Formats: sequence, structure tokens, C-alpha cells
Amino acid sequence: MAGDLLDKGAILQRDKETYAIAPHIPGGIITDFNVLRTIADTSEKYGAKAVKLTSAGRFAIVGIRAEDLDQVWQELGLSPGAAVGLCVRSIKVCPGTTFCRIGVQDAVGVGLKLDEKYHGYALPYKFKMGVSGCPNNCSESSIKDLGLVGTAKGWRVLAGGFASGLKPRLADVIATSLNDEEALSLIDTAVEWYQRKGKAKRLGRVIDEIGFEKFLEELGLPTPA
Repeated sequence: MAGDLLDKGAILQRDKETYAIAPHIPGGIITDFNVLRTIADTSEKYGAKAVKLTSAGRFAIVGIRAEDLDQVWQELGLSPGAAVGLCVRSIKVCPGTTFCRIGVQDAVGVGLKLDEKYHGYALPYKFKMGVSGCPNNCSESSIKDLGLVGTAKGWRVLAGGFASGLKPRLADVIATSLNDEEALSLIDTAVEWYQRKGKAKRLGRVIDEIGFEKFLEELGLPTPA
């Protein structure tokens, strides 16, 4: 039963009777506004207690009964967001050059490529990514396991950040001035490295265990001068 609920993206709520679900919305971007109407209509039809905006750019529909989950998903016509489990849970994306007047890199384009490849991707522990189109860092890339920050010279890549727990950690800069393809390639390399390590802890903790310079060396990156 628990596995079935996980497949349905259902999270038991405080009342121990109802569940929250969070449809996956890549990049948190909706261009078909009927999706919003469907979320609202379905939530109302099945007696949801609330629809909450999440930090990952999703709509969490709170207060769904277990017996209604299948029908709710069918009527939504959306897939579950990876809100729980040992996987890449979210790729947070800012408006970038697609929408924002001060964006300097294509956060939406790069972020959606990462989302397509990595959303729900199984890893040893929970994992988050952020893509910010300028140094304002609106996607909070510095507190993601892997993050990109756009600059006038290209992407700055960060690794090892997280905000959860009693000892949050800021990410370390591991590369600068990369183009889209180089940045995406480095993300692939870092994810593969983390997967091979197989340690059930955040990437930042693994980096701290082996040392930052060793981490860079194993990724094939130069150490700081």
C-alpha cells in the first residue's frame, strides 16, 4: 500500500486520513491556462482542503481521500511531481532571458532540459537543482545540491548546497564561464559521480567528507589557485 501511494505521489497529512499530491509542472511554468482551471475544478470537486504553492514551483493539492486519488489524477491529466523519495525532487527555474528584463542566461531553456532528464531520477538521497538566469540568484542555486547561476560570461556552476536540517550548507563554486552545453555536461558528470558514491546523504556532506579539492579532482576540474 505504501509503495502504491508513493507511485501516486501521495503524502499522508497531519489528520492521518487524507493526502496531499503535487502535479509536476516543469519549471513551474504554465502556458495552457486550462491547466489552472482543471486544478481548481478538480480540487473543489474532490473536497480538497487547500491548494498550496510550494517552494519547488508546484501546486500541492491538500486533503484528498485515498479512495479518490486515482480519479483525481485521471481528471487532472498530469503526472505526479517527485516530492518525496530518493531522487531528484525538483529543478527550480527562474524566468531567465525568456521573461525577465535583467536575465543574462537562458534559465528556462537550460532548466527544462535538466527537468526532462532528471526529474524523479533515482539517486542515493534526495537531491535538488536550481537554475538562476542572473547573479540575483532567484532560484536559490546556492542552496541546491547542484545549481547554475547566469553571468555575462556564462554559467557559474555550484555544488553541495542545502537549506534543510540543523546545519545548512552553502554550495561551492566548481566552475565558471561555461556555455549551455558545458554546464549541462558538468551537471551530468557531477550527478554520475554522486550516484557512483552511493552514500545516503546530501551531496554537500559527501564533499565535506572527502574534501573539496578531492571532489574537484574526481570530477576532472582544476583546483582553486
